[in-house]
Amino acid sequence: MALDFSGQNLRGRNFKGQDLAGANFSYADIRGANFTNANLIGANFSHAKAGLQRRWAIFLVFVSWLLSGLSGFLWAINGYLVSLIFDSKLENQIGGWITLIVLIVFFFVTIRQGIAAGLGVFAVTIAFLVATVTGNFIFIAGAGAFAVALALAFAFALAFAFAFAFAFAFAFALALALAVAGGGAVAFAVALAFAFTLAFAGAFAGAFAGAGVGTLFNIYISWRAMKGDQKHSLVRNIAIAFAATGGTSFRGANLTNADFTQATLKSTDFRNTILFCSRWHQAKMLDRVRPGSTYLQNSQVRQLLVTGQGQDKNFYRENLRGINLQSANLADASFIGADLSEANLQDADLSRAKLKQTQLDDTDLTGATLTGAYIEDWGITNTTKLHGVRCEYIFMRLPTKEDPDPLRKPDNKQEVFADGDFADFIQPIFDTLDLYHNQGVDPRAVAIAFKNLAEKHPEAELEIVAMEKRGDDKILLRAKTAAGSDKSQLSAEYFNDYNKLKVLSQSQQLLLVEKDKRIISLENMVDTALKQPKFYTQGDTNMSDISGINIEGSSNVSGIAGNSSIANLGTISGNVSIALNELPDAPDAEKPGIKELLSQLQDAIVQSTYLSEEDKTEALEQVQALAEAGKNPQESTKQKTAKTAITMLKGIFTGLPAIATLVEAGNKLLPAIAKLFGLG
Repeated sequence: MALDFSGQNLRGRNFKGQDLAGANFSYADIRGANFTNANLIGANFSHAKAGLQRRWAIFLVFVSWLLSGLSGFLWAINGYLVSLIFDSKLENQIGGWITLIVLIVFFFVTIRQGIAAGLGVFAVTIAFLVATVTGNFIFIAGAGAFAVALALAFAFALAFAFAFAFAFAFAFALALALAVAGGGAVAFAVALAFAFTLAFAGAFAGAFAGAGVGTLFNIYISWRAMKGDQKHSLVRNIAIAFAATGGTSFRGANLTNADFTQATLKSTDFRNTILFCSRWHQAKMLDRVRPGSTYLQNSQVRQLLVTGQGQDKNFYRENLRGINLQSANLADASFIGADLSEANLQDADLSRAKLKQTQLDDTDLTGATLTGAYIEDWGITNTTKLHGVRCEYIFMRLPTKEDPDPLRKPDNKQEVFADGDFADFIQPIFDTLDLYHNQGVDPRAVAIAFKNLAEKHPEAELEIVAMEKRGDDKILLRAKTAAGSDKSQLSAEYFNDYNKLKVLSQSQQLLLVEKDKRIISLENMVDTALKQPKFYTQGDTNMSDISGINIEGSSNVSGIAGNSSIANLGTISGNVSIALNELPDAPDAEKPGIKELLSQLQDAIVQSTYLSEEDKTEALEQVQALAEAGKNPQESTKQKTAKTAITMLKGIFTGLPAIATLVEAGNKLLPAIAKLFGLG
């Protein structure tokens, strides 16, 4: 039975490594609690209060005052050094000018590029000035070194002061502190005190001015860091790291399906935490957690998780694996190249979303809305949950100015998918590994890399099922894989090998090929696909039988019509009927022969409302090739033609998915046809 800690005071409690799956921590006070490496699968932290205990707050406030005072003191000294410009001694004037120039450069670069860049340019400026200024060299070098030391000390003091004051701004209940949102106010007060002290001690008014300017600089950097400005991420990261010291720790814990709805999470450590499908709706101060490398490190993602509003947002190539976006508004959002595998998108609104090359392995899209979404090369698999998806129409390509509605499905713009039809339409026939080549395709490198991958992973049972040309010099290679294959690993290994092979010379590649007919055949297949105006598919092709396909020197594949010209649909359908009429009828009416089976397949293709005319034409060309080969089905050459035609049809069904009735017809008829050709 799950433990119930709801509403309890658990401050400082140690739950390290414990099994707390399903435990209820709702409304509990978990400030300072330690959940390191705990099993918290399905735990409920809704309305819980995380963060720091009072004793840690007091300690860090004290340290922040000390560091803020040090920061103000250093700024006052910097102001004093600048005031030496007005001194009567030349060497002091030179030192003052150097300090002013260095500080100006530091201010400018830090504001424009961040404190890390500022410190780098800072050091270079000092070196340049010291090397170019003549006379009194020893004093100048000493003054420059002193300025560098002061500036570095200031930079670190600023980071520390901001870190602590950022976490405990509430402790300084002063209007000015609230106005500047952090440690700048404290630094300002202390700096003023030091400046007055120096002034009354006989120092110049520059100390006071330096403290004031430095404090304004502190305030600005603190404000930009708190706003999430990436240029000042170093300051922010240091601030959050120290603010989380002694706070609630979930480091290394398993928080799969945990619920943090409306929880207060400031000063909480989520480093190395498993956050699959964790819920963050209306969580408070999620921007003040220590996220580590989890998806919480992205400010835009955090905002999406808290509000559920991601309309028109761009998540290009973001790693969102396992994220919980249930019921989120993601209309018109862009997830191009993003990884949404294992994510919870139940009931999410993905209307008109761009899902090009989005990985959706084992993603739950139950009840999601996909009307008008762009799904070019999206990575759904047999484990993607599509039950109850609401979708009236879909686009198979991204829009362009010339074609704002590219490859709409259904093709007829007056038609829409009926309830449940979309899942049947789009569900992949095979679980495929998609290998997309987008730059300077090298057919021989493709062939060698795929052969190496197939030999290295025989358990994956790799079979090429489709090749599709994209643009002038791009190609998508689809390979069927065994259930449970790690497609991410296979893809990474393939492209690692492919990229190495591409840089080899032709002679070096030939040494690898030698006389391997399998590589030569696959190389020719890729080369032929690249030369086709549209695309070329080759289905159900195992590395062991590639050599059985002869396409070298021909625009056709084993006698199957190529794509160099797409025949009129009515013409090719008529040609198929003529070829079928030349075949003998089956001797037994209860056992259909090649003629009867091909007639059924022809009808299923022609009657499909979801295939374009080009796709129907290509499919019927393969049916015609089968009909012509059916005149002598036992001849080896006809069997090769039939085998290639059957696999081409499977490739068409895979590359451009058909509705459930056509898929069912193909799955039923193609094996029967293959058997009659002696291929079963």
